[in-house]
Amino acid sequence: MIYFDHAATSFPKPERVYQAVQECMRKYGANPGRSGHRLSLKAGREIYRVREKVSELFHIDNPLQVVFTCNATESLNLGLKGILKPGDHVITTSMEHNSVLRPLKRLESLGVDCTIVSCNSEGMLDCKEIEKAIRKNTKLIATTHASNVTGTILPIEKIGEIAKRRQILFLVDAAQTAGVYDIDVKKMHIDLLAVPGHKSLMGPQGIGILYIREGIDLMHMKEGGTGSQSELLMQPEICPDRYESGTPNTPGIVGLGAGIEFILEEGLDKIRKHEMYLLEVMLSELKKIKGVQIYGPKDPQKQAAVISINIGSEDSTKISYILDKDFDIAVRSGLHCAPMAHQTIGTFGQGTVRFSFGYFTTEEEVYAGIHALKQICKQM
Repeated sequence: MIYFDHAATSFPKPERVYQAVQECMRKYGANPGRSGHRLSLKAGREIYRVREKVSELFHIDNPLQVVFTCNATESLNLGLKGILKPGDHVITTSMEHNSVLRPLKRLESLGVDCTIVSCNSEGMLDCKEIEKAIRKNTKLIATTHASNVTGTILPIEKIGEIAKRRQILFLVDAAQTAGVYDIDVKKMHIDLLAVPGHKSLMGPQGIGILYIREGIDLMHMKEGGTGSQSELLMQPEICPDRYESGTPNTPGIVGLGAGIEFILEEGLDKIRKHEMYLLEVMLSELKKIKGVQIYGPKDPQKQAAVISINIGSEDSTKISYILDKDFDIAVRSGLHCAPMAHQTIGTFGQGTVRFSFGYFTTEEEVYAGIHALKQICKQM
């Protein structure tokens, strides 16, 4: 099968990821930090080593500020609900995933004020609108780095500068960019960074990351065993223990570390250039097909390797089904868990057919996808 669904989960993974997970399970799959024997100590060391790799990738000074979660959704929930209290004001955008919007809607019901800044029909954000939305009680700005619907890249460095100048916390959802685009939490003034392990970081599913800048008092969402300060009945205050109650997903963390090692060795520039080239080829060829509507910037310099299209007024799910059944091509259709983004670009009723590429996607596969769309258009 030709796989164009990397915005959901990267597949396949580098071989070293599979090997790392298996080695962990077979050779040192004990509970880290809970015992003094060599297997437990080995597991603990491996987890810390991955914290260091994450820190290297995102330019984080202290690896202990790297918290492991189940996924980016949990990271975003922890970041949003751990910061915002009744009476606070938060600013976000109309291109956000439901992993941001749903927690904010819940917080609204508890007394948090939320302003959703509208992006244009291509998903682009005007930073002046962020400035205009700031109030005296604005506690947080929360934005995606790139839309999972159109790939549109938001100017997070400029937003970070605004947040820093106005003494507002800044949370970034890097689900579509981490592992492809340079992210420097210091340079971009990012206070909280939420990342999934299973997308462009090429790790397994079931593992996520939340970076918490030192000095931020973020309320934890759960209490329990941490393997540290066990004499206390209250949750430890130290990071990352405060946020990591319960047995961690050691195989998932180790697999994530192997994925990050692969990225660091290949280099972000090489990975990004490959994906941008495929994006350029796809966009160029799509523009030649009569009946295909392309959404978003339509510019490899302004979007990640995510393309949303429709064929006339045809239901996006129908097109996805045909691609799968007749051409052995995997894409994603519908609203992509981002209904406001679809309202923003005018596709809420129809949804879109989404093509998303990864580092292992080939040019031949892209042309096969173009050929399939041409054949479908002829039949419509």
